[in-house]
Amino acid sequence: MSYDLERYLNVRSAHGASWAPDGDSIAFLLDTTGVPQVWTVDAPGAWPVQHTTFEERVTFVDYSPTRNELVFGMDEGGNERAQLHRLDLDDGQIDDLTQRPDAKHRWGGWDSEGDRFAFASNRRDEAVFDLYVQHREDRGDDAELIADGDGWLSLAGWSPSDDRLLVHEARSSFDHELHVLDVASGDLQQVTDHEGDIRYSSPEWAPDGEGIYLATDEDADTRSLCYLELATGDIETVWDGGDWEVGGVVVDEDSGLVIASRNVDGDTDLAVGSLAGSAEIDPLPAPQLPGRVAGGVDVAPDGTRFSITTTGRSTNANVFVVDVDDADVTSIAGTGFRADAGRDGSQSDTDPLSVERWTDAPTAGIPRETFRDPELVRYETFDGREIPALFTMPGDDGADGTAAEDGSLPVIVDVHGGPESQRRPSFSAVQQYFLARGYALFEPNVRGSTGYGREYTHLDDVERRMDSVADLAAGHDWLAEHPAIDDDRIAVKGGSYGGFMVLAAMTAYPDRWAAGVDVVGIANFVTFLENTGDWRRELREAEYGSLEDDRDLLERISPINSIDSIDAPLFVAHGANDPRVPLGEAEQVADAAREQGVPVELLVFDDEGHGFSKLENRIESTERIASFLDEHV
Repeated sequence: MSYDLERYLNVRSAHGASWAPDGDSIAFLLDTTGVPQVWTVDAPGAWPVQHTTFEERVTFVDYSPTRNELVFGMDEGGNERAQLHRLDLDDGQIDDLTQRPDAKHRWGGWDSEGDRFAFASNRRDEAVFDLYVQHREDRGDDAELIADGDGWLSLAGWSPSDDRLLVHEARSSFDHELHVLDVASGDLQQVTDHEGDIRYSSPEWAPDGEGIYLATDEDADTRSLCYLELATGDIETVWDGGDWEVGGVVVDEDSGLVIASRNVDGDTDLAVGSLAGSAEIDPLPAPQLPGRVAGGVDVAPDGTRFSITTTGRSTNANVFVVDVDDADVTSIAGTGFRADAGRDGSQSDTDPLSVERWTDAPTAGIPRETFRDPELVRYETFDGREIPALFTMPGDDGADGTAAEDGSLPVIVDVHGGPESQRRPSFSAVQQYFLARGYALFEPNVRGSTGYGREYTHLDDVERRMDSVADLAAGHDWLAEHPAIDDDRIAVKGGSYGGFMVLAAMTAYPDRWAAGVDVVGIANFVTFLENTGDWRRELREAEYGSLEDDRDLLERISPINSIDSIDAPLFVAHGANDPRVPLGEAEQVADAAREQGVPVELLVFDDEGHGFSKLENRIESTERIASFLDEHV
């Protein structure tokens, strides 16, 4: 049985849960109306209540720790200039707290009494983020500027005593520092000190306020869960991630509950524990969650439960609640993570923690068993490295698990953005739609991707940029040898940096591709860096090269300057409000390709930014892309 596109795009996602202060309900985001809005639910499987009805997307929600109110973020037309709003759940009143639509606002959390909140914003200077504290009843410019920033600062929460804030500074994606901000004096004290590139990610206050738990690769290629003692600056490993990356870390100050996630070849391996003292954690059994990717943890006020969002390529996102109240502390070979972690994330032979589904985001009547799951494969590239990729075969009808082996299948090579990102097996309605139409799907994590350690991520930096494109070409060649794939029907598709990869592949390896789809992609690194948001330029130059020092290289690797090599039809889509990759990137490459006689389609949405969030726009763009691929592939 086949289903139309609108059915697939009406498969819903529930995520980003936050507990109410009484612990009886959770707020979460659900895109039933086409874009994420604020909902609450007060029991597993209970009927949820919708609280916002905006046409714009809501980006996060955070309950007050003491009142029946919450804060949520929302931008306009995808411009990423999020404003903070307070919703009173007793009377439904919504107030704009920040009232500065020209600036970005990045949430920093409530204090323990719910009287004040903190945020970072580029109000003063678009290129830097300052730190603010605001009372819940204040508005706009009533916010108090606590510290001037000097770059990309964000806030990681209030100390247990509410007198300090934890500050994260990103000098580049792999060069971080941590600071502690004294709220009363505005003194900003750096608490990490290093040479070279080191990540200090997902920092969390220890319950006594004398240390910080975090994920860091200070002494290794991959991140582990560590404890930083503030008095000495010493860092001690708590849970070793081994060959894989520890990512998210949550520490509950009241109960001492610790939840950390490890990325094992794209799957989430979850570790749960209870604090036994500074830098010591007693591990607990892990929950067995549906899906393969999980995150967005929030601990209930009584510390006996935590909410988590889980998803998989064949499992749309939903919020589950894990009960730790009856769990027994066990000894698990001195590590919080299994050495042979599987998809269920289990840590031991003990009974797993109990799990309940609290939301039931619908699948628009499409049976979940029709959704296809990928296989993890590896292929050899030009220098002998093994490149990981997710490979999904369609069934003959997109559902029954069979597929042609006669070399007739078309395939979409789908490249992630970033480049410091990773394609993981989370749910995608668009991918399931193309699989149901008979396309195979190939998603490589070429060099430069995250999830495989610092060394792998740096393999495409600056002068090595085109090595990642060579990895993409090697992926094409692997597919061309597959007995089910027609090597004349291989298309390449990607968004953001993935859009650059599409254009680079089509100009550097023009004979390999039947067609290309570039969504909000980079065509010219020089104009991209000149016109991207001021707050992003320094971070992006650390990855791509600087306008001052590397202009010749940037021009040489820009696809726009090799457009005379392009041979295959090209589809280009962009949002007019994109603050990251300006619309001019799409316009210039579409014009240049047309001048070469290449069939080109250009689609621009006036009410979107860096990607498309509104349902009607997602329907139109996907329908247009599907028609384009059907015609040319």
